[in-house]
Amino acid sequence: MTDANQSIRVRRTGFAGGLAAAVLSLLAGPANSTELSAGVAQLYTSVSIYPPSATSMTVCYGFVCRRRETLDFTAADRLELTKIIAAGHANAAAERAAVQKAVIWFDRRMGPIIGTDKRVAKADFRYRDDKHNFDCWDTTRNTTSLLLVLQQWNLFKFHDVGDPHYRGFSWMQTPHNTAVLVERATKVEWAVDLWPRGYLQPPDVMPVTQWVTED
Repeated sequence: MTDANQSIRVRRTGFAGGLAAAVLSLLAGPANSTELSAGVAQLYTSVSIYPPSATSMTVCYGFVCRRRETLDFTAADRLELTKIIAAGHANAAAERAAVQKAVIWFDRRMGPIIGTDKRVAKADFRYRDDKHNFDCWDTTRNTTSLLLVLQQWNLFKFHDVGDPHYRGFSWMQTPHNTAVLVERATKVEWAVDLWPRGYLQPPDVMPVTQWVTED
């Protein structure tokens, strides 16, 4: 695995062996990288992409990551995201509000580049406009990746990145998934869910215990 501060280029997807080695290297927890749980690692191995590094991440779109682009974080990007998260250091609730703003930043940063500035809330294959939209798998991967980058930059004071959560196991719900933050002091899991919201709208942030009851 390359140094965490070196960009991993993923416009061309790596072969399974190289990808597995990269993920295992992260799971082993080298001093300068972020450890990935099996649940988070599965987000990347399932679509054969590399996890994010401290300098870049794969942006998935087009439904289940059928389309993808690389976001290489510039010095200006890092400065802006650092300011956004630092504004939330008063308490855990303020930090979650700052995370919402960071996700909006991501939406604005990538929308004009990949065409998702035309995206709609709750998009899926029925919209027949995959090149302009995210499904919930895309938003879960993208949000988790962004959160992992922020975590690698040591910006979080009150939270850690958690495993994604899933719902829709009853006939009353449609299948859905979300990225998750875990509050360090209380161990409460918080959904950070962009999929139900349109372009530049703040993602839903709520306790996972509430999120799993929604539809």
